[in-house]
Amino acid sequence: MNKNTTLLSILLAFTFIIFSCKNKTKEESSIQDLTTKTTFPSEVIPFFNDWSLILGDGTNIGHANNFENKDFFYTTHDNDANWVVYKTPNAGSTHGTSNNTRTELAQSKKWYANSHNKLTASLKVMHVSTTGDARVAASYAVVVGQIHSADGHENEPLKIFYKKFPGHEKGSVFWHYEINTAGDDNSKRWDFSTAVWGNDFSVVGITENTYPEEPQDGIALNEEFSYEIEVKEGIMHLKFMSAGHETKTFTKNLVESEYTTIKDLPEQTKKLFVPIGQNGTERANAYANEGLFFKQGAYNQTNGKSPEINKNWCSGAQTFGGDIKKQYETGNYAEVWFKKASLYISEDAISNEGYFTKNDHK
Repeated sequence: MNKNTTLLSILLAFTFIIFSCKNKTKEESSIQDLTTKTTFPSEVIPFFNDWSLILGDGTNIGHANNFENKDFFYTTHDNDANWVVYKTPNAGSTHGTSNNTRTELAQSKKWYANSHNKLTASLKVMHVSTTGDARVAASYAVVVGQIHSADGHENEPLKIFYKKFPGHEKGSVFWHYEINTAGDDNSKRWDFSTAVWGNDFSVVGITENTYPEEPQDGIALNEEFSYEIEVKEGIMHLKFMSAGHETKTFTKNLVESEYTTIKDLPEQTKKLFVPIGQNGTERANAYANEGLFFKQGAYNQTNGKSPEINKNWCSGAQTFGGDIKKQYETGNYAEVWFKKASLYISEDAISNEGYFTKNDHK
């Protein structure tokens, strides 16, 4: 082989190496782009045009398309699926007059109980507060779905809870109906709790740090379950599903009350609420004439207020003066992941702007 041929071979080999390196760099760059690209919650569950997002610091984000906040609302990947994460501390700035923080969607429109509306979700609760008072029914709990009234007292005909005591492997799923209190004094309102899997709201500890027996048919953290809420012709239909658990269904009339006199109060109410003066009755047509709307996310039921104020709702949990970072570091928060969700609303639904005008930045 002569000198010229040798030189040409070397040049060709060098050119090949350079192009190979360039192509490899492009491929690596493409892979890196894919792994670092942000997947927004609105890409996982594309229905955010129908909601306003409230964050755990009380901020109303509005429509959360192409939005994330790493403290409260973002996506994660687990078990070959993307999940939308809702996270909120035990204390901080709250929305409206509530004592509790939330990272939660609130429907942009309101509708009436005689129309047809439906909300579904597949989710798993990843964390509930590890501090609180075991005697307080709301301790260690988070609400993952609601129907809320936009009018009148702004009460809640539905709240879906998950609650797990510290040291227990399994927690409970239960749902609440809150009466639409008759008259102008809403301070006497109360909730009635119904167990789905595990216990209802009324099962509490004997002392601050003594826990009841763990439910055998409960739901563990990181265990997926689903719910369907359908309201049609004045009746609320609920369905709860989870692999390895019995499917449960319930109905509740939202336009005709069964609690119009004192003698109608359930035994559970007499045990939990009457002793603290919450012994109201409900208007005969319940929620018939009020605009209603769905909520979905993580509405933390554990707060730092003293149980002396209200032994059902004030948990006395650790809050570190509202320091969110410190609460997250010490397990004083709620976190819920949603994999799927869907919303159907009636054609006669109207703007819910009045609710947000009243409750934003209070």
